[in-house]
Amino acid sequence: MLIYHIRRAQLLLLKEASRRLAVFKISPSQFFVLSVIEANPGANQLAIAQSLSIERAGIGRLVDQLERRGLVQRSASAVHRRYYELHLTGTGATLLGRLRPAIAESEKALAGRIGPHSFRELLWALDRIGTLKEAP
Repeated sequence: MLIYHIRRAQLLLLKEASRRLAVFKISPSQFFVLSVIEANPGANQLAIAQSLSIERAGIGRLVDQLERRGLVQRSASAVHRRYYELHLTGTGATLLGRLRPAIAESEKALAGRIGPHSFRELLWALDRIGTLKEAP
C-alpha cells in the first residue's frame, strides 16, 4: 500500500533530520516553522499552522518554544487585534542559515541511497501529490 510506504519513508527521513538538527537543539517541526516564517514574514500563527497542517495548540507551543529561545518575535497585528504577526529575529535567521546545510546533507544522503535520478523523480511526484485537491 502506498500510504504504508510513504509513512515508512516519512519516519526514516524525520529520524535522519532529527539526528542532524539535534546538534542545534531544534526539532524538524521547529525547523519547518522557522522556514515558513522566513518565507512569510508577518504571517500570523493560524496561517503558519495551516501551511504546515499543524493544530492551533501545536503551533502555539512551537512558537512559544522558538520565542523563548529568541528565534521568533511575536507582535500584535495592526490589522487584526486577535492575531500576532511572526518574524524571525536576527538570531533566528542566523540559526536557520546554519540549519539548512544540515537538512541539505540529510537530503544528499537520501539521494546517495536511491540515486540522483530517483531522488528528482521522488521530489516531482511528492510535489504533484501535494498540489492535488481533496476528492469531493
